[in-house]
Amino acid sequence: MAPTSAQPAPAFRRVTGNARFAVTIVVILAVLTAVNVLLKFGPPHLGLVLGPAVALVLVLLARRHGLTWDHLGMSRRTLRRGTAWAAAAVGAVGAVYLLGALLPLTRAAFLDVRYHLQLGAALLVALVVVPFGTVLLEEVAFRGVLLGLWHRHRGPGSAKLFSSGLFGLWHVLPSLRLSRANQAVAGVFGAGTAGQWFAVLGAVGFTALAGLLLCELRRRSGSLLAAAGLHWATNALGVVLAATVWAVRTA
Repeated sequence: MAPTSAQPAPAFRRVTGNARFAVTIVVILAVLTAVNVLLKFGPPHLGLVLGPAVALVLVLLARRHGLTWDHLGMSRRTLRRGTAWAAAAVGAVGAVYLLGALLPLTRAAFLDVRYHLQLGAALLVALVVVPFGTVLLEEVAFRGVLLGLWHRHRGPGSAKLFSSGLFGLWHVLPSLRLSRANQAVAGVFGAGTAGQWFAVLGAVGFTALAGLLLCELRRRSGSLLAAAGLHWATNALGVVLAATVWAVRTA
């Protein structure tokens, strides 16, 4: 019997679902590309306003597409487990960073001119700018919405690769001055144009690998909080320790 209009054929439903999925992904990538450019070339700390607003829009878009809070890693039932994983991640990163700052061999990695700050300013960056201007949007976008959408439609393995690859590309613009801002990076790649682009490629590769780790934390804990905790600790504690190393060096 031919399908009626009230019962569309399965093939038609698959085509419609695939088209809707593709359009949703394209829209999200277009939004994130525009945000990435604005964050790089817009006024300072624009991310404090833009980040939470765009994160909310992405969550609403994902919910409209049919994703549940479990798909997004935002379910209340995994909140406690996610908090425990996040606390463990913060402790581990803090211990590694402290050891790195104390050892002369690795101390130069903290001498980044972007974080040559007074300790009060460094704490403001760590407690306000990093969580609300960076971590919130990136975790919602890459480990929440994009990972959830791709996982639902294409499976878990390719979802991790897709999310992490995009997370690496997200860091192209922010890493353009990396070889000039960080003495350790300049020592490895050089401070010239070639060194700049090698540093960018290195940053993209490193953050893509970091994205895989963050996706795994998200999977194991079932909560976006675990990935957000590791992400926050990596950025925020690095800022505080960099400011401390600069202060000790110039004292």
